[in-house]
Amino acid sequence: MNKLRLAGSVWLASDIHLGPQTPATQRAFHAFLDQACTEADSLLLCGDIFDAWIGDDLALAAPPQWLAQTLQKLSQVAAAIPLWIGRGNRDFLMGAELAKHLGAHLLPDACCLDTDHGDILLSHGDEYCTDDHAYQRFRRIVRNRAIQRLFLSLSLNVRRKIALWARSRSMAANRYKATHIMDVAPNAIAHAFNTTGIRTMVHGHTHRPAFHSVQIGTQTCTRIVLPDWDYDHAIPPRGGWLCVNRNGPQFCYPPAR
Repeated sequence: MNKLRLAGSVWLASDIHLGPQTPATQRAFHAFLDQACTEADSLLLCGDIFDAWIGDDLALAAPPQWLAQTLQKLSQVAAAIPLWIGRGNRDFLMGAELAKHLGAHLLPDACCLDTDHGDILLSHGDEYCTDDHAYQRFRRIVRNRAIQRLFLSLSLNVRRKIALWARSRSMAANRYKATHIMDVAPNAIAHAFNTTGIRTMVHGHTHRPAFHSVQIGTQTCTRIVLPDWDYDHAIPPRGGWLCVNRNGPQFCYPPAR
């Protein structure tokens, strides 16, 4: 497993879900990025930064204005502090070209963070939702490199239409799924703790931010779920991040808007 040494104040955020329909969330996120530049020693964005991602060429060619503004902000962060971008279930097609364009680093799908507080197992989190068999089948298909190459060979317009269709199908399917099925499976979490030997886990994806104690044999482990962001539709608005330093991990929140 990849191991990243990150000293000082490490900030982690996930599930911002930026898109043309989220201007208020984008403003809050940009303010967060400005704050990170002055207060964090490194920033890790752990997947679903964007509500959809149809290929790095969209960002490198002629991005729409909302995306161009966010890419500029991310580039400013990367020029100030180390920036890591991770892939989620909605923006899994982000790649090395985008990271290079931003001056950022691409996070592995799962990695160990060597922080001043100790080791942390980090991932987006969707791989732990193993009770959702339909989603896991879909995940295996779209993570297949041959399928991705085929998709990326299509025009941007066709890719947009496919992404919209897939998103609408997913939303319709989720309406009929039991809540626990879309959460992480306890046996998958236990397996991750047992196989890595790490005693603190951080992930996003489930939109259920909390600190959980998990008993693994005689060991008490900690599972931390990152907040999701929504300043456009949620009442009250929500967002936040995790700060990890020598004093331990704690949630931080943007000022009330």
